[in-house]
Amino acid sequence: MLGAVLAGVLLWWALRGVDGGEVLRHLRQARLAPLLLAVVIATLTYPIRLIRWRLLLRDVDGRPLPAAPLWHAVAIGFMANNILPFRAGELVRLLAASRLAGVRFSAVLSSVAVERIFDGLTVVSLLSLSLLVSDLPRDVAVGGVSVRHAAQGAGVLGLVALAAALAVVAFPLAAERLVRRVLPRGRFAERVVGLIEGIRHGLSVLRSPSLLAGTVVWSIVLWLVNALAFYVALAAFAIPVGFGGALLMQGILVFGISVQLTPGFLGQFEAAIVAALALFAVPAALASSYAIAFHATTFLPIILLGAWSLARTPVALSDLRAPSPS
Repeated sequence: MLGAVLAGVLLWWALRGVDGGEVLRHLRQARLAPLLLAVVIATLTYPIRLIRWRLLLRDVDGRPLPAAPLWHAVAIGFMANNILPFRAGELVRLLAASRLAGVRFSAVLSSVAVERIFDGLTVVSLLSLSLLVSDLPRDVAVGGVSVRHAAQGAGVLGLVALAAALAVVAFPLAAERLVRRVLPRGRFAERVVGLIEGIRHGLSVLRSPSLLAGTVVWSIVLWLVNALAFYVALAAFAIPVGFGGALLMQGILVFGISVQLTPGFLGQFEAAIVAALALFAVPAALASSYAIAFHATTFLPIILLGAWSLARTPVALSDLRAPSPS
């Protein structure tokens, strides 16, 4: 209920002062071919995520896990993100991967945490690049917040998180000794130590130069492909914004939906896109039409893929329950 109210408020904010008839006119006049191509490109980001995840999540012997169960976990998790609020789909993906691939939950958790670190660093890097190659002023702001300063802050946080992850990998025994020293002996302390061991296993990929390089490369590919989908869809509405602008729009969107408040980011997505395109003096009605069309069309494929994975596996959203950290 709360998610629906928030979605309505954010949609109202994104569409305030916009003529609904003009929005419908832009939607009817949109070119179908580039929009469908953008949907295909956007959907390709999910297989790319799978490729990168198989680099990060390995078995106890360091071998890559089978692709099929991890693909089903990706599809089910991102489908759940589009129908549930508060990024509940992330937990669904963790639980589905743990169940289908037979991997420790803590290892899956740490691999997804590393994904998020690299996602943040990549998006911030591309956002910084977009500020150099786009025609916007150097200190462009959204909602009174400097995009440049926000990008710098996110970059620092990402580097701190990465440094902490590397410290756990490099000094696992020290981390365990610290836990045993701080926490009283007992079941809870042993669980925390078990969690650290699982996280250390999940982060072990960072000790391999080849796997680390692969993770960096596929992270860059992932977000360049995602930005390409935004760029191609702009042609459907004849919006004169270049690829650098698409990178900037992507960065603003990622910041705008970093905390999911509504199912499928409804309202949040549209508000962020309209705010980003306003920086390029794109009329609100045209920007709203673009945001609605892109969100609606790219929403459907992962819903269908996730439903197909649910039908093909013994996983149901209703019976996913959090396991113990070990």
